[in-house]
Amino acid sequence: MSLATASVRSTTKATLVPDDPELTALIQGLWEDYKGGGTTEARERLIIHYSPLVKFVAGRVAAGLPQNIEQTDLVSYGIFGLIDAIDKFEPERGFKFETYAIARIKGAIIDELRSIDWVPRSVRAKARAVERAYSKLENELRRNPQDGEVAKELGMTEDELGATLSQISFTGLVALDDLIGAGNSERSGSTLGETLTDGAHNPVEAFEVDEMKHLLADLINRMPDRERLVLTLYYYEALTLAEIGQVLGVTESRVCQIHTKAILQLRARLANPA
Repeated sequence: MSLATASVRSTTKATLVPDDPELTALIQGLWEDYKGGGTTEARERLIIHYSPLVKFVAGRVAAGLPQNIEQTDLVSYGIFGLIDAIDKFEPERGFKFETYAIARIKGAIIDELRSIDWVPRSVRAKARAVERAYSKLENELRRNPQDGEVAKELGMTEDELGATLSQISFTGLVALDDLIGAGNSERSGSTLGETLTDGAHNPVEAFEVDEMKHLLADLINRMPDRERLVLTLYYYEALTLAEIGQVLGVTESRVCQIHTKAILQLRARLANPA
C-alpha cells in the first residue's frame, strides 16, 4: 500500500495510524530519517501523510464558526500547525503523534482567527453572555424579560446593560443575515437574504426557506412592540437607524441598542427553540 493511499483511507477515520506492518515500518523509518538526520524528503513525506488530519480538524473548527469563514482558509492555517507538530514531535517519548498534532493544528487555526479578528474577545464574550441571559430568563419566565431583569442576571445596572448593548452593536457582531446560521439545524446554511428572494430552488430548498421564513416571522411577532417595529423598519422598510429614531422619538444610539437587543433575543431563540 502506498503512503498516499493510506492517507486517503485514514481521512474518514480521523486517524492516520498505519493499518499494515509494511506501512508501519515505512512511517517509522520516515520519523527516524527526519529526526536522526533531518532530511527534507522525510519531512515532506510526513507532512503529506498526515495532511488529512488538518482537513479533519478544520472541519470540526468550522462547525462552530460563521458561514463567511471558508474551510479552505482554516486548512491553510492548520498546515502550519501540522508542520510545527512534526518539527517538535519526539517519537522516543512514546506518545501518539495524532493526539499531539490535533492540538497543535487546532491551536494554529484559532491563533490565526484571533489575529485577523478586529473585534476584541472581551466584546464577543459580552455578546454571548447577554444572549445566554436572554435565553435563560425567557425559559424561566416564559415571556420576554425586562431590561432590569436581564441586567440583574448579568450582575450590572440597566445603564451598564445599555452601554454593553451599544458596545456590541458598534462591532457589527450581530446582523439578521447571520441568524439562520445561529442554530444547529441542518438548514443553517442560508441567510435572511436568501429567504427573501425568489431564485430558482428545488422543492426541498423551497420548503426549507419557506419554513425558516415562517419561523423568523413567528419569533419576531412574539417580540415586544418596540423591538418588532425596529426590526421591521430596518430590515423590511430599509429605514436607517436615524430615521427609525425619528419615528420612535428616541436617539439613534437608543435605536441601535434596541436593534442589538432584539437580534440577541432572536439568536437565543433560534439556538434554543422552545
